Amino acid sequence: IAREPLLVALLPLAWLAQAGLARAAGSVRLAGGLTLGGLFPVHARGAAGRACGPLKKEQGVHRLEAMLYALDRVNADPELLPGVRLGARLLDTCSRDTYALEQALSFVQALIRGRGDGDEVGVRCPGGVPPLRTAPPERVVAVVGASASSVSIMVANVLRLFAIPQISYASTAPELSDSTRYDFFSRVVPPDSYQAQAMVDIVRALGWNYVSTLASEGNYGESGVEAFVQISREAGGVCIAQSIKIPREPKPGEFSKVIRRLMETPNARGIIIFANEDDIRRVLEAARQANLTGHFLWVGSDSWGAKTSPILSLEDVAVGAITILPKRASIDGFDQYFMTRSLENNRRNIWFAEFWEENFNCKLTSSGTQSDDSTRKCTGEERIGRDSTYEQEGKVQFVIDAVYAIAHALHSMHQALCPGHTGLCPAMEPTDGRTLLQYIRAVRFNGSAGTPVMFNENGDAPGRYDIFQYQATNGSASSGGYQAVGQWAEILRLDVEALQWSGDPHEVPSSLCSLPCGPGERKKMVKGVPCCWHCEACDGYRFQVDEFTCEACPGDMRPTPNHTGCRPTPVVRLSWSSPWAAPPLLLAVLGIMATTTVVATFVRHNNTPIVRASGRELSYVLLTGIFLIYAITFLMVAEPGAAVCAARRLFLGLGTTLSYSALLTKTNRIYRIFEQGKRSVTPPPFISPTSQLVITFSLTSLQVVGAIAWLGARPPHSVIDYEEQRTVDPEQARGVLKCDMSDLSLIGCLGYSLLLMVTCTVYAIKARGVPETFNEAKPIGFTMYTTCIIWLAFVPIFFGTAQSAEKIYIQTTTLTVSLSLSASVSLGMLYVPKTYVILFHPEQNVQKRKRSLKATSTVAAPPKGEDAEDHK
Repeated sequence: IAREPLLVALLPLAWLAQAGLARAAGSVRLAGGLTLGGLFPVHARGAAGRACGPLKKEQGVHRLEAMLYALDRVNADPELLPGVRLGARLLDTCSRDTYALEQALSFVQALIRGRGDGDEVGVRCPGGVPPLRTAPPERVVAVVGASASSVSIMVANVLRLFAIPQISYASTAPELSDSTRYDFFSRVVPPDSYQAQAMVDIVRALGWNYVSTLASEGNYGESGVEAFVQISREAGGVCIAQSIKIPREPKPGEFSKVIRRLMETPNARGIIIFANEDDIRRVLEAARQANLTGHFLWVGSDSWGAKTSPILSLEDVAVGAITILPKRASIDGFDQYFMTRSLENNRRNIWFAEFWEENFNCKLTSSGTQSDDSTRKCTGEERIGRDSTYEQEGKVQFVIDAVYAIAHALHSMHQALCPGHTGLCPAMEPTDGRTLLQYIRAVRFNGSAGTPVMFNENGDAPGRYDIFQYQATNGSASSGGYQAVGQWAEILRLDVEALQWSGDPHEVPSSLCSLPCGPGERKKMVKGVPCCWHCEACDGYRFQVDEFTCEACPGDMRPTPNHTGCRPTPVVRLSWSSPWAAPPLLLAVLGIMATTTVVATFVRHNNTPIVRASGRELSYVLLTGIFLIYAITFLMVAEPGAAVCAARRLFLGLGTTLSYSALLTKTNRIYRIFEQGKRSVTPPPFISPTSQLVITFSLTSLQVVGAIAWLGARPPHSVIDYEEQRTVDPEQARGVLKCDMSDLSLIGCLGYSLLLMVTCTVYAIKARGVPETFNEAKPIGFTMYTTCIIWLAFVPIFFGTAQSAEKIYIQTTTLTVSLSLSASVSLGMLYVPKTYVILFHPEQNVQKRKRSLKATSTVAAPPKGEDAEDHK
């Protein structure tokens, strides 16, 4: 009874002594008929020239203990390898490939010695002393490990030379799928090519197309990024902004430089990261120092997975990070096993004492050494999970599956080569590595998590991943955790609604080189970067055909308001209800009423002196022309058609031609009479009413013949002119329904009339000296002067509005108003006064006594047959 406290007190000293010896040996050994090798990163990479650094509790000790746990279960299973006990030799790689290679050479020592058995014959040490005989090394039949891909690649190159099969529980580099170079390598985790495909699918599901990649130097990081880049290029739709490599031995400030480089493309917020835990942590630290918390959207590989160590105290930077991890489950049996490990029952693990100190933050003291005052002394009574936090490391399941894969392969090999034998038979002593590899590749069983374990021809396990996101809890990042948001097994199943982000929790942030173009905009691609573009508006009359092309709408169409298509251009004309039509129509109606009144008055008082003195025949012709001038307004407002267009061509110039032909004939007659009277008493020829009518109709016939010839040469029809009102703004564009008459042809219709008007004006000027007793000379002169002023004003208004959007309305209104005003001037100057006298002063409408013979001899009398003289 008294010895128990003593044993407890001496136990730490014994552990330290054993640990010191074991560290020198550097391995955990278990005896067995068949020995399995194991490679685990028990320690991190050392600094300042040291091979090994601090202890890695989860990645190192948990995984190593998982292999010990699996070996215990296999050896305890009577149905699996009956009579055969599996032993082990487990080594620390110190997370460094070169150190791991040195350690792994111990796996092939037995083979090297076996090949050189006769070499020791005749060997003598100096002085004749025989060489020291040591126990022969165990013959390793297969190796479990390693963890890092770079370590597995280094070790695999050696093990294949000695035909030793190797099964990794964590190495995922795509390079290891090359069966021509790594033919003895297998793995129970899927390669990064599957992981990269899953990450590409995640990026596309989030709607991102512009991301950067970040990789730790080495096979794992570089191969993972290379696979991601290749798959994204083949799939299309995802572009790589930058691919940055973190050096194996980063210099001070290296990670700040990485963050600065990432910010050279700030739109690429999505960062695909294939890096080890240390690099992940230091990248997050650099992002926080650069005050970029929340800017980057991390998509981490399985090296990040659901681990807390890379983000410890950096949770705010990691919020929203999506990580991927080979599909796994927590192994309850291992939890029970590991939580019961203690210094007393786990003496086989040479690193367990160091783990104990690290896990419980205490010190085991040796003789002559006192613990630091700041660190308490370990009692040995601490318990994992009770006195410290515990969470099963993510790769424990795969370590167990790797051990069982070898055990099942050996079991199948034993049944085939040693039928009916319990224990090993000569056929398996030694075990042939090539034969064992065939059995390993053929295994198929349900693993520790209940999922099938199998290998393809390259030794790869099928791709099955769980997808996690680190989410804050109640707005606190430090109290957050990883939440499962999806899974990938050849196809992605991502619960987008379960994702949470900083800012708007349910709005997926963007990682796009260019924002999507709006409706009516085309993508103008940036050369060499298929995910980047500039948005160029399909302006004017162009519309968006597809996301890259704009085309002009057909001539009779205009683009929709958002320029995504074309629609018919509205067709307009000068309608009866238009405000522009009101003034011309009012003038025309009043003019027609006035003209009708004058004609009716003249007809009723046809034989009175005033009517006879006006020259009845020419007056009726002139009034007819005035009536036609007013009437043309209705043709100009009417809807264009073949009949209306033909009538416009015929009557547009006919009324003015008839009016001005009559006025020209009358003015010319007055001028000739008085010019002839100055030289002779003989009256000039062609001054009779009949002659006057012949001259008037002859002048008018030229207009009629020209109009008819035009109708025959180019039959009239209506057209829709889409160019006339094709404004800069397509919304204001209109098609104009009109007759096929250009502005020049319209003026051509009036050209002959204007010539007659000018000629008549010239004669009116010449006849201005006629005695006042000849009452029509001066009114005709005033009529022509006023008419010329009207038409001089018409020309600049008509042609000055040719580019106006209201051209059809302004020009038509200007033309009709000008015609009506010129007709009104003629009517008002020549006939309204006479009509007034006839209607309201009939006493003045009587014939006065004839002048004396002397007076008539001075001025020629009207020719015989004339209805009235041109005097009172």
